[in-house]
Amino acid sequence: MDHVPPGVELRHLRGFLAVADELNFTHAAAVLRVGQPALTRTVRALEDALGTRLLERTTRRVALTEAGSRLRDELAPLLSRLDGALRTAGSEPPLLRLGFTSLLPQACAELVHAFKAATGAGVRLVRRDEPLAGLLSGACDVAVVRGDVPSGAAVRTRVLLREPRVAVVARGAAELAGRRVVDWAELADVPLVVNTVTGTTSPDLWPPERRPRLACTADNLDEWLEAVAAGHGVGIAPEPVARRHTHPALRRVRLKNAPPVTVHLAVPARDSHPLAERYLNQARQFSDASSG
Repeated sequence: MDHVPPGVELRHLRGFLAVADELNFTHAAAVLRVGQPALTRTVRALEDALGTRLLERTTRRVALTEAGSRLRDELAPLLSRLDGALRTAGSEPPLLRLGFTSLLPQACAELVHAFKAATGAGVRLVRRDEPLAGLLSGACDVAVVRGDVPSGAAVRTRVLLREPRVAVVARGAAELAGRRVVDWAELADVPLVVNTVTGTTSPDLWPPERRPRLACTADNLDEWLEAVAAGHGVGIAPEPVARRHTHPALRRVRLKNAPPVTVHLAVPARDSHPLAERYLNQARQFSDASSG
C-alpha cells in the first residue's frame, strides 16, 4: 500500500495479526486481553477500511484469505520491529522472546537463568502452534524447534540437544496391547497418526520399502492426542512431550532403536535480534559444558 487507508489504526492491525496467528477469535482475544465481540468488530473495521475480506469465517474454523495471508506476512515483521523500537525507547529492560511449540525443554530453564544473569535482559516465553514457533512472522526472536527445520526456511540454527522418542497408544489398542517395549521396525506394521504442523515423526523416517500407513493427520497437539485416543492409530512423540501432555485414554510405550529427535535453536538468517545472538552463544557454552 502506498498510504494507510483512512480509519486504519494500530489496534486494528494488532487485532488482525493476533487472529491471523491463532486462527481463533477466542484465543486471540485472550492473548490481547480484550473481549471477543470487541475483537470481531476491530477486524471487521479493518476489512471495511481496506475494502477486502481478510478472513474466511465459519462456525467451525477461521482461515486467512489470499489478501489476509499477504497482509499477515508483510505486517508481522513490521509490528515486531515497532514493538522492539518502543521497548528500546522506553524505560523497560531489554527483552528476548523465546518461542516454542508443545513444550519447552528443561535445558532451556538453565539457559534462560544463565542468559538473564549474563545480560540483565528479561525473557518472555511465546507458544505458537507453527513449525518455527512464529519466528518468521515476528512473534519471537529465538525459536526452539524439535525435529527437522522446514526446508528452505531463512533461518540459522544450532543443535541444543536430542530427545528419545516414545510411542503413544490408546489403552487396549490391539496392535500394542500389553507391550512395554516395541522395536522401531515393528511400527511399520501399524497405522500412524501424524501432527503435520509441529510433530516430529512421519512415515518418511522408515525405509521406503517398509513404512507405516498414514492413518490421519492433525494440525496441533490437542487434535493429535484425541486422534490417538480415538484409536485411529499410533502416535510417536519426543519422550518429554508425551510425558508432559497426558491423557486418560492413552499410555506411553518405550521404543527400541528409534532415531532421536534433534532439538534446535533457530534465529532469522538476517537481521536477527542482538539478544538472540547472545542466547545462541549461551547455548553453545551450555552444549560445550554438557559434552565436556
